[in-house]
Amino acid sequence: MSRIPPFARGMAVLAAIALVILVLNLQTSLTTAALLVRVAFFLAVAFAAYMLWRDFGRREITLWPARAQWVFYSAIALFVVDLGWFFVAGLSGRDALVFFVVAGACIYAAFRTWREQNRYG
Repeated sequence: MSRIPPFARGMAVLAAIALVILVLNLQTSLTTAALLVRVAFFLAVAFAAYMLWRDFGRREITLWPARAQWVFYSAIALFVVDLGWFFVAGLSGRDALVFFVVAGACIYAAFRTWREQNRYG
């Protein structure tokens, strides 16, 4: 067994899993599991972002002017909606273009607002 290269061994394991799925007709179960993993990953990203905000950003952001807070939180909220759309729908073609344009605009607005509020002098 040690004479088989790791790449070939990995491909053999993947082929065996694919064969089991095909023979036992488990495509529906696999699709359901993939959707559940997508949702779980989205929730994990959202939870990590919330914990980061709670520990570091909340106290600082409350000192900003109301307009800067509104722009920053709106950019973050739109970005979360955009990511949710990406995780649920999957993207290709024009949808992918819109996703990246909206994500870029959100990141730009949030970063610029943060940068303006953290300038010293």
